[in-house]
Amino acid sequence: MTFDPGKAVWRKSSYSSGGEANCVEVAMQDEVVAVRDSKDPQGGYFTLSPEGWQALLSKVREGE
Repeated sequence: MTFDPGKAVWRKSSYSSGGEANCVEVAMQDEVVAVRDSKDPQGGYFTLSPEGWQALLSKVREGE
């Protein structure tokens, strides 16, 4: 799994209002999903497989 941050297109949830900074941003490349803090976009990111991303979303939706 490799991720090229120079080619990343970061997206924020449509549930976020324009000025809201308490969000995560997500970028997808091939078989990698990267996640970063929208308040600190230069602060780094972590990567997951698409399956790992789906598992994380499921847990968040369940309130865990």
